[in-house]
Amino acid sequence: MSVVQQIVTQKVVAIIRLEEYARAIEVARALAAGGIPLLEFTMTGRGAIEAVSNVRRALNDSVCVGIGSVLNAEDANAAIDAGAQFVVTPAVRKPVIAACVNRATPILAGGFTPTELLDAYEAGSELVKLFPAQHGGPRYLQDILAPLPFLKLVPTGGISAENVQEYFAAGAVAVGVGGNLVSKQAVASGAFEKITDAARAMMQAIR
Repeated sequence: MSVVQQIVTQKVVAIIRLEEYARAIEVARALAAGGIPLLEFTMTGRGAIEAVSNVRRALNDSVCVGIGSVLNAEDANAAIDAGAQFVVTPAVRKPVIAACVNRATPILAGGFTPTELLDAYEAGSELVKLFPAQHGGPRYLQDILAPLPFLKLVPTGGISAENVQEYFAAGAVAVGVGGNLVSKQAVASGAFEKITDAARAMMQAIR
């Protein structure tokens, strides 16, 4: 199964946004135990690229690991060299999209307006991240898909177990979920079972 198919089938990408990734393997194990094997480590924290390679080495094929908040082609290439299986951007970054297409690596480029989302898709982003999704909500996603039904949208930002079904009903193919799955407090205190519980609750809400 391709990574794009995996994302569409599994429905959730867990966004891990921490200040540093010393406990990346424990976080990854906790999410996978709760039924979410698609993991995105964001470049906003220290050691994100190392986290990708460490987690892939430790957990092998039980997880699919990507890199997020990527703003330039150099970081995209470095992450792919380290084993990143997909790349995510917060905005339409055409050099990043081109680098990923060149490396045959799936890219989820972020956009908010119809123009941005269409630009990302036409540049080579097969899945397009609608971000920040909570500002428009499910209705906004539905409105975008009316004239652009071929877009495979992955809303990200403000998605929870409580509202996730509304986004799928509006036409999302998958969702990106961050703080509602991986709380900084849980990681800092080593309460990884809370992350597993949050992942289970999310998967239950989706099913």
